[in-house]
Amino acid sequence: MNTPPTVRPPPARPATGSDFARLSRKIQEAGLMARRPGYYALRIAAVTALYAAGWAAFVLIGDSWWTLATAAFLAFVFGQVALLAHDLAHRQVFRLRKASERSGRIAGNLGIGMGYGWWQDKHTRHHANPNHEDLDPDLDPDIFVWTQDQARTAKGLPRLIGRSQAFLFFPLLTLEGFNLHVSGVRSLFDRSLTHRVGEGVLLAAHFVAYLGVLFLVLPPGEAVVFLLVHQGLFGVYLGSIFAPNHKGMPVLRGADRPDFLRRQVLTSRDVRGGRITDIVLGGLNYQIEHHLFPSMPSPHLRRAQVIVRRHCQELGVGYLETSLARSYRQTLASLHAAGAPLRRPRTA
Repeated sequence: MNTPPTVRPPPARPATGSDFARLSRKIQEAGLMARRPGYYALRIAAVTALYAAGWAAFVLIGDSWWTLATAAFLAFVFGQVALLAHDLAHRQVFRLRKASERSGRIAGNLGIGMGYGWWQDKHTRHHANPNHEDLDPDLDPDIFVWTQDQARTAKGLPRLIGRSQAFLFFPLLTLEGFNLHVSGVRSLFDRSLTHRVGEGVLLAAHFVAYLGVLFLVLPPGEAVVFLLVHQGLFGVYLGSIFAPNHKGMPVLRGADRPDFLRRQVLTSRDVRGGRITDIVLGGLNYQIEHHLFPSMPSPHLRRAQVIVRRHCQELGVGYLETSLARSYRQTLASLHAAGAPLRRPRTA
């Protein structure tokens, strides 16, 4: 199998940046960058109510294996909190940076035990260089290898997993929730992280409250099973939200640096669906539009898609939209292709 295709910059032409500038004017004229305080007030209230209801049900059910049903429900709710933290990080909700950061830390650190500052830095670098093998932190080969070049130089865990990673992808997503917690705690030892003390206090408060409730309400064995089911399903949900966005799309390397519009459009894919898909994926099913306009409120992305797709068609820029199932197939096929060098027998 071949390495995923590399995007090459388009031939030099006058005013390459004007392609995005013209699109941006269309979006502005349509009023799609305007904030939606009413929408976000309702969404925050709904997610907060679901969060409280989930934990209230957990306490009311008490010492029973039926609490595993609340573990599944709370995995979904934690994912919705993470999506809110994502929108806050992109300043889709509040105009002021301080309000966005404070709310993001409450949702991320206190709400779900995710290091908001660490994640925001990582996610910002991803947005600047999506699917760039050297610059996108989401393509770091820490567990999976994302390209055949990474597979050829892989060592340790990525080398061990890489040959079968397409089959192990979804099972390993059960560890993603734990990975977020560990990465958040590790980031507290990084002196470059701002608000380390505040983030540390909020993370500690989350872990104390979370583990305290589990072991106060349930016997130790049931508490451990609840924790594993809840965090495992939370990880699978998060991974299932983010995997369709870029995995299996063209990979940039070295000096491959198309202009901003092409860099974002050609490395991203949209996922078809209705309002339920919008809710479950938090608007990230409009990944192309989100990458072009990160601060656009998520309820506007559906309308923006029509404008962006037509603009790309006029420019002759490839625009990919597919079903959710097909996006997963493309992701797994890409993982399988990337691991090909590890499946070849070693030559003497």
